[in-house]
Amino acid sequence: MKLRKSKKQQQKLENKDQAVEKSLREDMFQDYYQHRGRVYRMNFFRGLFFGLGSLLGGTIVVALVVALLSYLVQIPGGLGDFFKWIVDTIQNR
Repeated sequence: MKLRKSKKQQQKLENKDQAVEKSLREDMFQDYYQHRGRVYRMNFFRGLFFGLGSLLGGTIVVALVVALLSYLVQIPGGLGDFFKWIVDTIQNR
């Protein structure tokens, strides 16, 4: 035998869930609102480190690609010349 909840009980549970969600949203908003300077400072440093990390990561990737291509220059035939042209183009820019 299955227990069925009445529509009133289901409605009460839904109302409680909605009230809890609303309360959590208000708490999060109030916390950020009270410490706005801290949020701005945190976002500033986050953006700063993201930019520096992107720059450093891009530099490392380009250096690895150039190193890999410089090893591929030694391949005989047309491929070696093609890779040499790519390496020369990257190094001249």
